Amino acid sequence: MTPFHDLGEFLALPRVQGLCLSPDGERLVAVVQALAADRKSHRTSLWRVDPHGRDEPRRLTRSAEGEGNPAFRPDGTLLFTSARPDPDSEKNEHDTRLWALPADGGEPGLVLDRPGGIEDFAVAEDTGTLVFAASELPGADRERAGRRKEAGVTATLYEGLPVRDWDHHVGPAERRLFVVTGTEEPRDLTPEPGQGLMGQAFAISPDGATVVTGRWLPQPRGERRSELVAIDTATGEQTVLATEDGVDLHTPAISPDGRSVVCVRDRHATYDEARQETLWLVPLDGGEGRDLTAALDRWPSDQVWSPDSRTVYFGAYDAGRYPIFRVDAGSGEIERLTGDDAAYDAVVPAPDGRRVYALRSAIDAPPAPVRLDVTRPEPQPLRLFDAPETPGRVTEVETAEGIRAWLVLPDGAEEPAPLLLWVHGGPHSSWAGWHWRWNPWLMAARGYAVLLPDPALSLGYGQDFVRRGHGTWATPAYEDLMAITDAVVARDDIDGARTAAMGGSYGGYMANWIAGHTDRFQAIVTHASRWPLGAMVTADMGHGLTREFGDPAERPERWTAGDPSAYAGRIRTPMLVIHGDRDYRVPIGHGLWLWSDLMRHEVEAKFLYFPDENHWVLSPGNAAVWYETVFAFLGRHLLGEKWERPDLL
Repeated sequence: MTPFHDLGEFLALPRVQGLCLSPDGERLVAVVQALAADRKSHRTSLWRVDPHGRDEPRRLTRSAEGEGNPAFRPDGTLLFTSARPDPDSEKNEHDTRLWALPADGGEPGLVLDRPGGIEDFAVAEDTGTLVFAASELPGADRERAGRRKEAGVTATLYEGLPVRDWDHHVGPAERRLFVVTGTEEPRDLTPEPGQGLMGQAFAISPDGATVVTGRWLPQPRGERRSELVAIDTATGEQTVLATEDGVDLHTPAISPDGRSVVCVRDRHATYDEARQETLWLVPLDGGEGRDLTAALDRWPSDQVWSPDSRTVYFGAYDAGRYPIFRVDAGSGEIERLTGDDAAYDAVVPAPDGRRVYALRSAIDAPPAPVRLDVTRPEPQPLRLFDAPETPGRVTEVETAEGIRAWLVLPDGAEEPAPLLLWVHGGPHSSWAGWHWRWNPWLMAARGYAVLLPDPALSLGYGQDFVRRGHGTWATPAYEDLMAITDAVVARDDIDGARTAAMGGSYGGYMANWIAGHTDRFQAIVTHASRWPLGAMVTADMGHGLTREFGDPAERPERWTAGDPSAYAGRIRTPMLVIHGDRDYRVPIGHGLWLWSDLMRHEVEAKFLYFPDENHWVLSPGNAAVWYETVFAFLGRHLLGEKWERPDLL
């Protein structure tokens, strides 16, 4: 038995989510998420991990509210955020505060307490200057807030987009950046920002003199784009470092010598050309920027500088992996650093320049801290955290046309296994690394084989592979999915008469398309799926689709051609529809419309509705009933089991 045979044990597995390293390179801190004591939510805490791999990990913080976002001051003090109560205050607010754990241990002390909480922060590597992000109401709205509450008014008047973001409504609070130097009070660096800093990442220079951030600029027809801005922390003066029509520039990282900034350059999709991402290098004191990864036919991200400011480490999807690459900031020469079947995240270079730390995961291994010697070619990772045993094995499969996938096979199968085709979300994504939400090992523990393919539009196969599905999300991906399924069901260890298709988000859209175009599957599970396609203009990221598909009123062809709801009358396969009411990426109307169509066409179907979940299902209790319902639905249609309604539904 493994933790994947029992949902309770699976949900209780610790989940490592982030890393930071002390200035001397001797203290590695990981963020670890675990079940809260009441098992109704997850909480994060900070753990010390031995960089040398000799000692067992040790927990550093403990509170009911949890801790996260660790960062070191130059003197070795560990800063972190937490909603834990201040023992020296009688206030009972649960705002997120900034805390400090002394380098020599002891009790954490409160550093900063601000009404409404602290969202994020950064520390200057040399001086310790602190910059943090917090949201607050503009002056007029602060004065109005009390009168609105007294009058019972909750309405908001919008005069532009966006209205909603992910799972919350936007405005009127504004995200702002504040600086703290020494013992002075926080100073607002971004007065009257509007929604320009919403969701934007920022970085501070080592000397604390400059903050660099992305900033949204409203564009005609409800569009927007992001430029890169430098802010002088002494004067608040703002200088545009890089701006370009049709491009988002975001997620800056400042070099340790304080001379350069590298950011993601995200070229918008247009009707004729697919979206594309590269790394963009800009001098911090002004000057022309340049493409740092023009020679790489992949989408780079998660960039971080080496200590000598000569190299940028980054990650990129590559044929079902997410390896670490490095690029010489001067010459642009690119090298793939890791060569194993893994995904690397949260890369942290050591001060000596010889090592990097990262979170390594794989299809069969959850994220765990590792150490890599970057002076060696294809360095082998030294794992610093234990991993659970999985109930099966994973292999790689590929069609004659080059469409590849991971195939998870269960242990101990005495007969060919039923097959689950899982379509990933995105669509610009890939099955690379570990997934807690869509975990194939829970299925393998119940005897299923799980196929994890990368069809057209997936990342890791070059820009032409993305272009294959540009503006036509359904047909090229559908053909790839059927081809890889054909190849796998031909295997002796797979039962081609017992198959199901499943997907969430874009994967749910493809599950809906599959339902209307073939009856080869015995069941289909569709989560947070688009239906009909044209209704996506109401989504929080609807402008991204209108760039690629055109204005629905002016150029309806692509919307119509890729609309799965047009084929509702053809669906004969039993379907399980799942949707959350707080999902603003694919609004709940899609799930309700799909459910209504299935009922009107008398399709055997069920609808699992979550009133308080967003695009994902995050609470442990809801995640458990999600899997229990999927298990019961698949068991009914693939294993011949009697349908049993989950006990808590």
